[in-house]
Amino acid sequence: MADLLTASRTPAVPAALRAVAWMVGTLLSFSIMAIAVRELLGTMGTFQVLFLRSLVALAMVAAVLPRYGVGALRTGRFGVHLVRNVLHFGGQFCWVYAIGMLSLATVFAIEFTMPVWTAVLAALLLGERLNRGRLVMLVLGLAGILIILRPGFGFVHPAALVMLAGSFAYAATMIATKRLSSTDSPLVVLFYMSVIQLPLGLAPALPQWVAPTVADLPWIVGVGAAGFSAHYCMTRAFRLADATLVVPLDFLRLPLIALVGFLFYDEPIELATMVGAAVIFSGTYYSVSRESRRG
Repeated sequence: MADLLTASRTPAVPAALRAVAWMVGTLLSFSIMAIAVRELLGTMGTFQVLFLRSLVALAMVAAVLPRYGVGALRTGRFGVHLVRNVLHFGGQFCWVYAIGMLSLATVFAIEFTMPVWTAVLAALLLGERLNRGRLVMLVLGLAGILIILRPGFGFVHPAALVMLAGSFAYAATMIATKRLSSTDSPLVVLFYMSVIQLPLGLAPALPQWVAPTVADLPWIVGVGAAGFSAHYCMTRAFRLADATLVVPLDFLRLPLIALVGFLFYDEPIELATMVGAAVIFSGTYYSVSRESRRG
């Protein structure tokens, strides 16, 4: 009885603090995933990494499926799932390839352009209006990319352009996800993501297949589990708090991964990358805060 009384007097943790805790999980998950990819690329190819990631993700979905039943996986929109996952696989390929070629901070900085491309595609495909906030985000996003890539002032690594294409593919994936969210649960989306992307990674991986070693196993589990937990944690954070809190916390991925790259891979922390990413973030945050006030 005393325990119950004590529990009743314990104040509930504010939703904002819980959102912060989930975003910490998101930041750590994305960082672990990037490190796992970098380590696996030392022994195997990009397609094999993507196949193993899908395999681990499918195993995690299968582990929770008994709780919901096979009937929970029914969908009447397989075509949309197929298009979404071909696009997502392309984005994943670009991301993994870029991690093997660029500094981790550069990859994450370019990835932050995804909301910019999402707004453009939403206007073209969904008929959403490009209001002032989204136009500011677009202009500052393009300015940030120019600061990071510095065309005309030095060599632009082709992998940076590949990652830019990957960010655009991620944006197209977000549009497809938005269409699916009205009818299909997150479990359905995760299931078809794993099932469709599994053969997409396996077929091109087979000619250069490398048998994983015992030392590779923690990284294989890490790349799949971290990808799964990153999206789960971020979803929970967005449910608990407004985007104006979650988006700035998500931006902390950049300094965190820059520190990881500096400490573990001797990657220099480039001022242009940080400034460009800050410009991209400022446009995104302005758009998000304006949308929140209007809402």
